[in-house]
Amino acid sequence: MSAPVLDGTFPHTWKAEILSARPVILPARHYVYPRDVEEVERGALELLVRTNEPGAAPFLATCALGFRDPVVPTGVWSAPNPREMCAVAGGYAYIIDTAAPDRFTMLPFRPVLQVRPVVEQGLLLFVGNRTILAWAAAGTAWETKKLSDEGVTITGVEGEQLRGLGWNLITDKETPFTLDLQSGAQVR
Repeated sequence: MSAPVLDGTFPHTWKAEILSARPVILPARHYVYPRDVEEVERGALELLVRTNEPGAAPFLATCALGFRDPVVPTGVWSAPNPREMCAVAGGYAYIIDTAAPDRFTMLPFRPVLQVRPVVEQGLLLFVGNRTILAWAAAGTAWETKKLSDEGVTITGVEGEQLRGLGWNLITDKETPFTLDLQSGAQVR
């Protein structure tokens, strides 16, 4: 597993501490993501989260680990919605509402290979093996059509466009693509 990332690019109303292990004494508020899952036994990202909500006690977030591979990300990212926190544990990504931690979304990529904030567009991008998903303040903004047969690389973001490469099985070559960041549609 890679070293955990703590990225606060977007403004946010919470603080997260990445713990090296689950506390011996659990706080009164403890949430497991996803709920009631056996994957936690394989390992988990343990986070102590404090919010700016008046009177809110800190909570422990236990995020089930996807893969123990250094190529997949692990860590915490701020999200376009200041109340939301993105926790990624070995490529499994969870968007957690820190004001109501029982509300969360587990992203469909297994695994997420890269997390990239694009503040100017208000998007948190999740790169999978074949597609990219964009998360906005109101939730999923878009998901691309298939960009690659195996492996997507973002090469740059410029204004309203994202450039990248996707591997094409038929030609056995990296094929460039350009996306419109507002819609996720392929421009070229």
